[in-house]
Amino acid sequence: MNTRIFGAFLIGALLTSCSSTKNSANDLAISNPIESAIHLDKVSDDKAPVEINPGRFTTETVTYRLPKVIQGTYAVSSFGRYIDDFKAFDYEGNEMPATKIDDNSWTINNAKKLDKITYLVNDTYDIEINGGIGKDVPFSPGGTNIEPENYVLNLHGFIGYFDSLKNNQYKLDVTGSADYIRTSALQNVSSKVSEDGKTITTSYFANRYFEITDNPMMFGNLDVEEFQVGNIKIVLSVYSPNNVHSAKSLKETFFKMMQAQKTYMGDIDSTPRYDIYVYLSEGKEDSPKGFGALEHHTSTVVVMPEAAPADAMAQSMIDIVSHEFFHIVTPLSVHSEDVHYFDYNNPTFSKHLWMYEGVTEYFATLFQVNQGLVEESEFYNKIMGKIQAAAKMNDAMSFTIMSENVLKQPYKDQYLNVYQKGALIGMCVDILMRESSDGNRGILSLMKELSNKYGKNKPFEDDKLIDEIVEMTYPSLRDFFDNHVIGDIPINYNDFFNKVGLEIGEGKVETNYILMDGAPIISGDGQKGTIFFTEKVLENSFWAEQGVKPNDVIKKIDGSDLTLANANELLQQVFLWQPGKEVEVVLERDGEEVLIKTTTTKTYTNGKGIMEKADATDSQKALREAWLRG
Repeated sequence: MNTRIFGAFLIGALLTSCSSTKNSANDLAISNPIESAIHLDKVSDDKAPVEINPGRFTTETVTYRLPKVIQGTYAVSSFGRYIDDFKAFDYEGNEMPATKIDDNSWTINNAKKLDKITYLVNDTYDIEINGGIGKDVPFSPGGTNIEPENYVLNLHGFIGYFDSLKNNQYKLDVTGSADYIRTSALQNVSSKVSEDGKTITTSYFANRYFEITDNPMMFGNLDVEEFQVGNIKIVLSVYSPNNVHSAKSLKETFFKMMQAQKTYMGDIDSTPRYDIYVYLSEGKEDSPKGFGALEHHTSTVVVMPEAAPADAMAQSMIDIVSHEFFHIVTPLSVHSEDVHYFDYNNPTFSKHLWMYEGVTEYFATLFQVNQGLVEESEFYNKIMGKIQAAAKMNDAMSFTIMSENVLKQPYKDQYLNVYQKGALIGMCVDILMRESSDGNRGILSLMKELSNKYGKNKPFEDDKLIDEIVEMTYPSLRDFFDNHVIGDIPINYNDFFNKVGLEIGEGKVETNYILMDGAPIISGDGQKGTIFFTEKVLENSFWAEQGVKPNDVIKKIDGSDLTLANANELLQQVFLWQPGKEVEVVLERDGEEVLIKTTTTKTYTNGKGIMEKADATDSQKALREAWLRG
């Protein structure tokens, strides 16, 4: 997850297994899939009817669950809380008692008589708090949307599982308007048009419940582009409610980015197809606000503000989606038993978020300079930003202990550090490996070796991974992991930069229009309902050149009133500003209006940055070249 991815056989049997004579669901997982259906044609009040037909049970009691936690997230979502009107029926059509035992689970007695269950699914976009960052509210890219114009079908929000049948095959029917465009990476086995031609039922197949949760869908008013990157087919689906962006307008950005990623990764081909689902939020009160992406093994769901200009949208997609695409390395090809045998209701977590999220984020940052998409200075700025952000977290905490206990306090509040210090851990391992191998091996080669050793169908033992990595690499990694990953000693990054002829020093560094040193240069007054610049604005070259002063109240940004209610959306747009953009900002100073109408330029501040050492040696420079471009 990035907050800011993812052969036809027995087809005849699958499609003809609707007989009223049912075999035991407990015994015949292969020949009789669980039949599930989502009725988008019968949506009312943003609620979609779902029907589950599990086959015959041989036990007296069964429990049906929606996921409490989903893979790729490290927070509670509790999708059962969005279920209404849960009912169970016997073979005579009579309703049976179903007892809700917690937020996500229902128990049904006399299960031998159970024919089917039905319920209504509410969407999560309409009721988000702070974009899904509130208590147990799904993060937007992992949530669901049920609207006539567009349906985001993260299937973990619609389809649940019986405890004893998670490894059963699933047949999923989705019925919706014949006018809908529909995309899904799940195997499509058939489509049937209704007699009146108004609806189409599309049938999909999944080998087990994991494939249901791992393959999102998008239906409705969207456009789709397909292109090839090496041996991987990319399917890009975009929903832009006001047609500000399209799959065609974004295609070139994704192609250039993913072609560079594929070149960087080399011979890693773990999936023949990769889907990207882009939902662009129009910023209304009930629109999703949690911008970022959630990876699945072979797809990713992205939520971004529709109002973002094309250049800012392109850069954001590169930063966000590149992270998700690199997840085809880990966890798709390299993952622990916790991931392989994931428990959606009572999950355990791997100790190695430094690898799953940290190394993935590091790859997403490094490949851009490696492939010439950004200059070295921009790469150094991103790394410095991670160092500054990590410094604001608890730097004296074991990363492995935090990872293993990520749902609990005090570790839960440190989760975002996986994208900061986690990436920096990846960088340090990379530099150490380059140093010990005369520049020939780095963390990418290590991940390839681990991929070859394990692969998507063979998990590693969590407690043995670091020992295996040390055995596969160099003794210097033993001390690093013991001290800074398993241990709680903060990393002195200058020790690593020195190896490549760099250092952290004071100087003029490029910064952002709304954040500096990882902290905002604005604040808010809850009583007055205003947002204003702080003293830090004087250190921002762009705003200082415009004559902005501390305590100036921001009234409008590009014609839109700035309020506490819409601050998240509008300030996200400011965060995405790029040089060369025409902007108009209205301030209030001492009761008078101040208008700023200008074109953005690069903005700088005086602060710490990564720069070349004056006495860098040729060997240090050579090691730096191997690190950045090897």
